Amino acid sequence: MAAAAAQLANAGFPNQYWPAPSTPSTGFPTYGWENAHATFYGSDSGLGHDFGGACGYSGSDIASLYSTRTAALSTPLFAKGDGCGRCYEIRCVQSKWCVPGSPSVVITGTNLCPPNWYQDSNDGGWCNPPRRHFDMAPPSFYKLAARVAGIVPVQFRRVPCERSGGVQFCLMGNPYWLLVHVNNVGGGGDIGQIAVRETGGVWIQMTQNWGITFQAFFELDRSKGLQFMITGGTDRKTIVVGDAVPAWWSTGLCYQGSNNFW
Repeated sequence: MAAAAAQLANAGFPNQYWPAPSTPSTGFPTYGWENAHATFYGSDSGLGHDFGGACGYSGSDIASLYSTRTAALSTPLFAKGDGCGRCYEIRCVQSKWCVPGSPSVVITGTNLCPPNWYQDSNDGGWCNPPRRHFDMAPPSFYKLAARVAGIVPVQFRRVPCERSGGVQFCLMGNPYWLLVHVNNVGGGGDIGQIAVRETGGVWIQMTQNWGITFQAFFELDRSKGLQFMITGGTDRKTIVVGDAVPAWWSTGLCYQGSNNFW
């Protein structure tokens, strides 16, 4: 069995060994396999602020929502922050260091792997554009390959983000500026547009501040609850989360709704 697994790994896993792209119940499709490379970074625990900074995820977000299945994305995958929250299935290929049986792991893009122009793209500058690269939380990398490998060739594909519970909104800002961290987004995992309104009021289009944070320069009545209308960045599906933020809401707190991109 081990020899057979090694043969498959060295062959690059022909597609006949893997299911064809499918359309799950979320309506978001599973994409075809593409080539990239993967490394690992940060604490061996795979948890903490290191794993979400460029997207805006906090250490508690990582621990409570995404756990150790995260990765920093190279510039083409990060896509100026639009790649934050997207989910990828990754498998190790064509390396003697691939874990026997070549299991795959599903990760969420939560950070940026910045370019290092002082290193050659094929010798240390792994995240230099136009390379597509995943710098993974160590526990996820170890599911794919031995630690000693350092870097391995992988194949990846976009998959639906399967989330538990509704979309979460963490509120920041001041009376005239609402900044919202949007977490736990299912389906495509990314956000194309988001609008906010007081319960019964008119929709106010928000703009992206960075990563998964969006803002509205508007004075909102805290005696009324807030509702959010979210359009997915990839599939353009729209949902309204109307029950997450109750009246007398406060900045510095996170609120979770009952619906998501199922």
